Amino acid sequence: MNKTTSMANTEKKYRSITLIENKHPEKKEEEETIKVMKKKGFHKKRSCKFCGSSSMKIDYKDQKSLKYFITERGKIIPRRISGNCAKHQREMNTAIKRARILALLPFASSFSRF
Repeated sequence: MNKTTSMANTEKKYRSITLIENKHPEKKEEEETIKVMKKKGFHKKRSCKFCGSSSMKIDYKDQKSLKYFITERGKIIPRRISGNCAKHQREMNTAIKRARILALLPFASSFSRF
């Protein structure tokens, strides 16, 4: 009797272990699929306009092209919004600042609060 009862206990223990082992991988798979679904985005990746075409160049004297990268209030549009690469964003910032110093672009808009 001792052998049968001990054998029955080991089977129960073995079954409970396998059940526990089977439960955890399923949860991990579900968590991984949820994480993968969260990482996927629906935003369009912007490409740098200056890297794409070699004909476009950044020049501080060209007011029309610089105005595209400035807000209505005169702030410089950040890289994540404009879509420029880091190299061209730095060049754009220096060009805008040079144009401001030469009074080609305003430091701030002519908006008044009063």
